[in-house]
Formats: sequence, structure tokens, C-alpha cells
Amino acid sequence: MLSSTRKTMAMAALILHLCIYKEVDSSHDHSDKIISLPGQPPVGFHQFSGYLHVDDQKHRALFYYFVEAEIDPASKPLVLWLNGGSVHSYILPLIRENGPFRPNGEVLVKNEHSWNRVGNMLYLETPAGVGFSYANDSASHETMDDEATAKDNLIFLRRWFDQFPHYKHRDLFLTGESYAGHYIPQLARLMTELDKKEKLFNLKGIALGNPVLEYATDLNSRAEFFWSHGLISDSTYTFFTATCNYSRYVSEYYRDSVSEVCLRVRTQVNKETSNFVDKYDVTLDVCIPSVLSQSKYLRPHPQDRCCIEDETVKYLNREDVKKALHARLVGVHKWTVCSELATELGLKTSVPYGAWFQGKQVAGWSQIYGNILFFATIRGASHEAPFSQPQQSLILFKSFLDNRPPPQVL
Repeated sequence: MLSSTRKTMAMAALILHLCIYKEVDSSHDHSDKIISLPGQPPVGFHQFSGYLHVDDQKHRALFYYFVEAEIDPASKPLVLWLNGGSVHSYILPLIRENGPFRPNGEVLVKNEHSWNRVGNMLYLETPAGVGFSYANDSASHETMDDEATAKDNLIFLRRWFDQFPHYKHRDLFLTGESYAGHYIPQLARLMTELDKKEKLFNLKGIALGNPVLEYATDLNSRAEFFWSHGLISDSTYTFFTATCNYSRYVSEYYRDSVSEVCLRVRTQVNKETSNFVDKYDVTLDVCIPSVLSQSKYLRPHPQDRCCIEDETVKYLNREDVKKALHARLVGVHKWTVCSELATELGLKTSVPYGAWFQGKQVAGWSQIYGNILFFATIRGASHEAPFSQPQQSLILFKSFLDNRPPPQVL
């Protein structure tokens, strides 16, 4: 009798094990699974990409790329990455910054500082019309604002979890840079409001890299930055600050109503800074092969991958690459990069402002308020920190996922 009971228990345990294994491994037979990207090196992790419709009429579809963690993905959190722009594709930062590969001519090379070393990374091209994402009707483009984008992103997430159900209850983090400073908080708000009615998401936190929050505050130092780095003359600095500062210019630009005076300021600034200087990272080396890359001209801190934007565009427009990604172009002929608080919360400092380290070198400075706000800088980083300082960015990202301060002792 005892032997029979043990056999029954063993059989039940085996069935349970097989059920769990089937759930964890079910995505590996998914129709969106990427067999191999053209020119990629051998890897041990799984990749997926494809489309999910975000409206009932199937007029709008968002394109995603999902790469599981290199080691033991079942124990790693799920991380959604949204890019800035406000209409920039995620694929450039995917390849240029924190994704698993970087293009090198006709082939891909492994990124040793890829964020999928510590998390399962889900990259989303949003809103519809960006990159490979598309909208079949012109009305979708006309009505697409930040609020509508947030709703589409929420619908995408819900439908993505239907496709990958074993990730539904995984720890989830929302991350991104630049204009994602608008996209992510709005999406997080919709998610938390929905969770009050039905628990759908296991949202653990958000991380914003150099976020655009409010133009007047975020961008009013552009003139001083250019002038202090010797990029513009004294007279242009005065003209810039007194006539049309950068906050005003960007605000007018996104309303499609740039004034004549702001156009004159922009022309003068561009004339002195040169079209060969990357405004996001003035230290970048020069790469001349195409118009897109004619924004790197200084050499004090050469970068090995200064032409990565050109290589990315060329790679993603290859027919074999689009086929491998299950991607198509709708309404366009070519993939392009762009489609044209603590004091108020009453929080006290829990980890005081101070340096954090990478090995024996100062990697930046950080400060933590309570257990919910974590501010950090990365020494020597540009606007796109994972590109210019990949190792420090990965350390900071892992600290965020682990909910602990970055290394603060040598």
C-alpha cells in the first residue's frame, strides 16, 4: 500500500514537472521565433519578433523584438524597453546600445554588455508608424498622441502576455530613454489603474535614462553646454539665450510652428557647431559614408563603432534580415531611425549622494530617496548612455533590477 502511494505521488510529481516544463518551454515553438539572424554568431538564447494588432479593425500593428536572458531566463525579470524620439525606432538603441548584437559590416558581433545578460528584454516599436510598426489608415497617424500611444502600448502588453503566458506573472520593469520619459510614466499609470480592477501585471519599477520630462526645464541649458565646450562663439551664445533658447525651439518644433527668429538661431548655431558634431555626444569620432552619419567629427575620445547608425540602417533594410525578423514595410519603402520630484513626495534620503565605482574607477554619482526614487549619473556618458558607456550602464541596470545601490566602495 505504501509502495503504491509512493508510486502515485511520484507519477503526480512527474506530471507536474512535465506541465511546468511545457509552460516554460512553450514559447520555443512560437511562430514568431527567430531561427537565426543573417550573420549572427552562435548563441544559446532564444529570440522572437513579430506584430501584434492594437485595434479591433486591425489597422494598427506594433512590431516587437524579444530576446530571452542568456542564462536561466526563467529566473530573470521581464524588461520592456521603449525608445525616445518622440518617433524613434527602438531598433537603433537595440543594436547601438543595449541589445545582444552589433553590426560589423555584413555580420553581427556579440555585445558583451548586452542587457539580456541580466534580464529578458522586450523591445517595442511605438507608436504605429515608427520603424516596422504600421498603421493602414491615415486617421491613425492624425490622432496619435502620447495618450493614444500609452493606450496602444497597454493593449500590446496584454496581447503579448497572451502569446507568452509564462511571462505574465514575472517581475516586470519598464525602461527607456529620452522621450520615453513621457511614454513610460503614462503606460505605468494605465497599468496600475487597471491592476486595481484585475491583477494583470507584476510591475516592480520604472527606469528612465536622460528622460524628456518638461521642455522648459530639461532643455534650457543647451546654449550654456555648447558655449562651455567651445562649440559656439560668445555672440552666438548671447543670441541663443536672449532670442530663442532651445526649450522654446523644441516646443515650437513639435507643434510644427517654428518661428522665424528660432529658425535664424538654429541656422547660426548649426553653422558654428558644424553638421559633423553629434549634439548628443560631442566627443564622438567622425564617420562619413552617409548623410545619417555625418554627425561625428571630433576625435578626442574615439569610438570604435562611430558608423553603427549607417550599418544598422543598411542591415535592417536587407530582405533576408526583414524575413528573419518576420517584418515588413507598410506605407514606406525603407526602414529609418526616425519618422520625422522627491521633496514634494516627502521622501528622505536613504542613501546619500556619493560616487559609485566600476572596479577602481569612479563610474558616476548616485542618491536614493526612500525606497522608490533612485537617481544616478554615469561618468563620461552621452545622452545614449548604453552606447557611450556600456559597461557602467549594465552595472547600473543590474543594480536597478536587484533593488540595491550601485557599488559604492572600491
